[in-house]
Amino acid sequence: MNELERWANFYLLTAAAAAQLIGLLFVVITLAAERRRGDFSHIPIYLTPTVIYFAHVLFLGALLTFPNHTRLTAALCIWFVSVLDLVYSGSGLIGGGKKRFIELRDRIPYAILPFAACGLIVLGGVLLLLAPQLGLTLVAAGMLLLLAVAIRNSWAIAIDVVSTPRENSR
Repeated sequence: MNELERWANFYLLTAAAAAQLIGLLFVVITLAAERRRGDFSHIPIYLTPTVIYFAHVLFLGALLTFPNHTRLTAALCIWFVSVLDLVYSGSGLIGGGKKRFIELRDRIPYAILPFAACGLIVLGGVLLLLAPQLGLTLVAAGMLLLLAVAIRNSWAIAIDVVSTPRENSR
């Protein structure tokens, strides 16, 4: 599929960025663990979605660089990864499971924007079969939105870690 080959550099770049940012986020998690002994209640609420959104960009970028994709196989890869994340981010919208956001406004960067990004990616996967260039453009826009949201969330987590005073260990 010639259209997908033109996007290969974009997918490689976004996947590499997501992979590096996941690594940096793990460094932040380690620093947070050193500063907050025993206070890990925010990890599932704030860190897990951020890692999942970075992983979404990473896996989607990697899957779309497979050689010899047809429109159908590329669309299936897009749908597979994105529908899973759409369900995950949608569960944050309805507050299901353990997702109890400390502040209601946190639903925007941790659930609403990722849900919109995943919806854009799924729509791009559908349009890939009908209008490949438009579909791939929507997939790229959704991936960039998801990457931007995850970067914003990582920044908020890093600021929280830095602003938390270090506990004295005995």
